[in-house]
Amino acid sequence: MSATAAAYLDSDARQFYRDAMALMEAGGLDFLVGGAYAFARYTGIERHTKDFDVFIRREDFDRARGIFEGAGYKTELTFPHWIGKAFKGEDFVDLIFSAGNAVAEVDDVWFARAVPAVVFDMEVKLIPPEEMIWSKGLIMERERYDGADVAHLIHAIGEDLNWRHLLMRYGRYWRILYTHLILFGFIYPSDRWKLPRSMMDVMAKRLAIDTERGEAYEKICYGTIISRQQYLYDVNELGYKDARLEPLGKMSEEEIAAWTAGIEVDGAK
Repeated sequence: MSATAAAYLDSDARQFYRDAMALMEAGGLDFLVGGAYAFARYTGIERHTKDFDVFIRREDFDRARGIFEGAGYKTELTFPHWIGKAFKGEDFVDLIFSAGNAVAEVDDVWFARAVPAVVFDMEVKLIPPEEMIWSKGLIMERERYDGADVAHLIHAIGEDLNWRHLLMRYGRYWRILYTHLILFGFIYPSDRWKLPRSMMDVMAKRLAIDTERGEAYEKICYGTIISRQQYLYDVNELGYKDARLEPLGKMSEEEIAAWTAGIEVDGAK
């Protein structure tokens, strides 16, 4: 099935992305296509964007850099904890290996569960829908909230999702997944059947147990997992620990500082 959103790109951009994928394929680099093209494949909702998201393993970034630079592209490791880019002129490819919060890290399971598709008339593999929901579900910025994307994914393919795998992916952040499921029932009251009763029962039971346990002992703010900007006050002024910071999270102080500084570039609203 073609991702028809690709048809709205100009011919030069389309060829650029074809060339980039051909380079990675020829170089033996495993990659998955995500972003608007995977979203269109799963939901039928087309977004006419020039962003092209390619997902790779973190340990493969240096090889990807060598492949592109050897073909005359410029590259950068934009944020070392989750993304780099390959440029040629004004066009670029995002090389993604995690998420801005360092939670949804690309691993071998992404590739094992990838979905075959056709993008730009090339046979490729897409990121799995469960991993898309995992990464999108943890984005709740002032300038970007992906909850509608999560709802549309569940609406389109909820009956085919591997819910056990999805719950495993969210792990200790399961409350965020539960939030999206509750919102789905609000958004689509006639389609609540697409949410497995067993999953809703598990979530309700977990919440009841958590409520019975009462408050956590440590003063931790998990808000930074879903927004790099909106909970800085809590961490910097109110004395909460940042849930992103090692060893609780996966980010170093330097990575958090760099990601926070990026707000001035693409996140300030």
